[in-house]
Amino acid sequence: EPVDADLTGKICVVTGANSGLGLECSLQLARLGADLVLVGRNPDRLAAAREAVEAELTRGASASVEVIDLSSLESVRAGAARLLEAHPQIDVLVNNAGVLLDSRRLSADGIEMTLATNALGPFLLTELLEPALAAAASAHGSARVVNVSSGGMYSQGVDLDNLQFSDPDWSGSAAYARTKRIQVMLTEYWARRFADQGIVVNAMHPGWADTPGVESSLPTFHKLVGAGLRTPAEGADTITWLAASEEAAGVSGGFWHDRRERPVNRRPGTSSQPGDDAKLAAALADLAGLDLADVAG
Repeated sequence: EPVDADLTGKICVVTGANSGLGLECSLQLARLGADLVLVGRNPDRLAAAREAVEAELTRGASASVEVIDLSSLESVRAGAARLLEAHPQIDVLVNNAGVLLDSRRLSADGIEMTLATNALGPFLLTELLEPALAAAASAHGSARVVNVSSGGMYSQGVDLDNLQFSDPDWSGSAAYARTKRIQVMLTEYWARRFADQGIVVNAMHPGWADTPGVESSLPTFHKLVGAGLRTPAEGADTITWLAASEEAAGVSGGFWHDRRERPVNRRPGTSSQPGDDAKLAAALADLAGLDLADVAG
């Protein structure tokens, strides 16, 4: 059933909003009255997404776009500064953008591209937007961060000494799954760290949905099972539920699928140890040139 919530006057920032689950989630949030900020790399695709979202807006809400390349630390810093200036309060941040690559390559900052886009960029963006999230929580009772992970994360652990996946037998799907595991670890870290500020942080996995990302990244898989894939609306439902519903307001640090909290570990050798999430955050902060002591609070 559709999420029942009134997001009138709430600012929702969604990354990877120009297609797939990000666009669908934005459409669903727009129908609940939210003001949307659509984040993506491609201005033309963002403009088309904005047009689609504007057709769904209710209760006098608005949609704007912000061009940010999450693989670029400079782009994330500049984009975060613009967001903070335009929106001193941010009620919802959906970290949805991600890539699954077929070859190992580096970002402009010399960071392995899967890590840069799926983990490091979203980590830096979330840390930099913390003041606006805290301000919204203070004004409205809570703010929410939703990290869009993947069930693929069950297949991988995280090697804190090899975050950039420099294995000679690099695999795009394994690198992707590891970054999705990183997102879940960061969810647990932020849930603890932001708790006193009223910022609720959860991760989810959407199941396999029929999105442009799946079609382009996994063409053979898409061709074989396309008819059995979920619709984008079905895949995005739990994102919207975590971002907006009253039921999800009181739980932080969870990993969700189909509106139910799920175990984080299913396979031996993939689980993290106590304290690993804080070590991970420190390692990412070091890669991003970020002093966590300066942004903590």
